[in-house]
Amino acid sequence: MAQSSMGATSSRHRPHLTFWQIWNMSFGFLGIQFGFALQGGFVSRIFQTLGADKDALPLLWIAAPLTGLLVQPIIGYLSDRTWHPILGRRRPYFLIGAVLSSIALLFMPQSPALWIAVGTLWVLDASINVSMEPFRALVADKLPEQQRSYGFVVQTLIIGIGTWVASNLPWFVTQMGVSNEAAPGVVPPSVQVAFAIGAFVFMASILVTVFTTKEYPPEDLAAFEAEKQRGRFVRDIVHNVVHMPKQMRRIGIVQFFSWFAFFSMWSMATPGLTEHVFNAPAPVASAYDMAVPEQAAAFATANKAFQDAADLVGAYMGWYGLSSMLVALLLAFYASRLVLNRRAVHAASLVLGGVGFLSMYVVPSPGPLIGSFALVGIAWASILSMPYALLAGCIEDKRMGVFMGLFNMFIVLPQIAAALVLGPLVREVFGQHAIYALVLSGASLLVAAACLVRVAEHPALEPVPEPPHG
Repeated sequence: MAQSSMGATSSRHRPHLTFWQIWNMSFGFLGIQFGFALQGGFVSRIFQTLGADKDALPLLWIAAPLTGLLVQPIIGYLSDRTWHPILGRRRPYFLIGAVLSSIALLFMPQSPALWIAVGTLWVLDASINVSMEPFRALVADKLPEQQRSYGFVVQTLIIGIGTWVASNLPWFVTQMGVSNEAAPGVVPPSVQVAFAIGAFVFMASILVTVFTTKEYPPEDLAAFEAEKQRGRFVRDIVHNVVHMPKQMRRIGIVQFFSWFAFFSMWSMATPGLTEHVFNAPAPVASAYDMAVPEQAAAFATANKAFQDAADLVGAYMGWYGLSSMLVALLLAFYASRLVLNRRAVHAASLVLGGVGFLSMYVVPSPGPLIGSFALVGIAWASILSMPYALLAGCIEDKRMGVFMGLFNMFIVLPQIAAALVLGPLVREVFGQHAIYALVLSGASLLVAAACLVRVAEHPALEPVPEPPHG
C-alpha cells in the first residue's frame, strides 16, 4: 500500500533530535566498524599466514576499494529511490549488508587458501559498503543543518569505540586462553574467534538502529514515484559526476591524500611494524624443511613470534580508535553547544595524524606506538566527520544519497592508487622495508592538510540541474 505524504517533515523544518535519538540512529556503525577494524587490522596478517609476500599485500587488498567504487554510488542511487512502508529508505540496505557481512566475517579466517581469502575480502568489503553508505545519508536525512556536524561526530564516536574494541579482540581472546598458534598456512584460533564475535556484533548493532529509528517519508510520494520511474541509472550517475558541486571536488582532493594514507596503514602496518619495531617478521614456510625437526621447530618459533607481534600491532592500532573516540566526544560536546570551524579542526587534525605516522619510523621500542597511533586517531576522528559536515550543506536533500555515494569515489580511488603503487615502491624503492609505507602515510596527511585552503567553511547550496529525460 502506498503511504500518504501527510506527516512528512520538510527537510528545512525537521525537529532537533536528542543525543540518544542520534546515538540509536548511528549505533549500527558499531558493527560496521567492527567489520572494518577486523579487516584493516588483521586481513594482511591472514594473507601473510596463507603465504602472501609483503610486497604483494597492497595489490591483494585492491578488492576492497574496487568494490567500494562500484557499490557505494549504486547503493546511494538506489536508496534515494527506495521507500518501504515499514523499513523506510535506508534501513533495507542496512539489513542486507549486515547479513552478508556477518557471513563473510565468519568465513574469512577459515579460508584454506590465499585466493579464497582474497575473494572473501571482496565479498566482505562489498557487503560492509552496502550497510555503510546509507548511514551517511541517514544523518543528512534526519537532522537539520544545525545538527549535522553533531550527528557526524556522534557517528565518529561510535566508530572509535568499534575500532578500539575490535582491534583488541584477537589479543583479548588470546589472553582468555584461546590458542594463538597454528600449523603453517592455518589462521590461529584466536583470530577465528575474534572474527566470529565481530559477525555477531555487526548483526546485533544494525538491528538496534533498524528497530529504534524511523525515517521521514518523501514529502510528495506521488512525485517521488514519478521521479523514480524516470530514473536512468548510468545517465544519472554520469550527469551527477559532471555537475558535481565545486565544494565536493575540493574536499575530494583532501580526501584523496587522507585515504591514501590510511590504506597504506591498513595494508602495510602489520609487515612494517612487526619487522621494524618488533623484529619479528613473518617467516616464509618454503624457506624451512618441515621434514627436519630442527627446522620445523625454528619455523614454529618464528611463526609464534610473528603472530604475537601481529596481535600487538592490532592492539596498538586500536589506540587510534580509542583516540578518535575521545576526540569525537570532545567535538560532540563542543558541536552540541557552539559552532565548529570545521575546516580549521580538520586541518589541525590531519597535521597531527601526519606527525603520528612519521613518528613510527623513529620509535625506539613498541611502547611509544601508543602515542603514534593516538595522533593518527585524531586525524581519523576528523576524516570520518568533518568532510561530510562540510559537504552536506552544498547538496540538495533529494540527491543526498547519490552524492554521498559519489563522494566516496574520493575514498576508493586513492586506495586503488595505493594498491597499485605500494607494492612496487616497497620492492623497488624502499628495499623491502615496509615501514616506509607508513612514512609515506605521514607525508600524505600533511599534503591533505595543505589542500584545505581551497575548501569553503560555509558552502552555499549548489543546486544541480536535473538530468535530461526522454
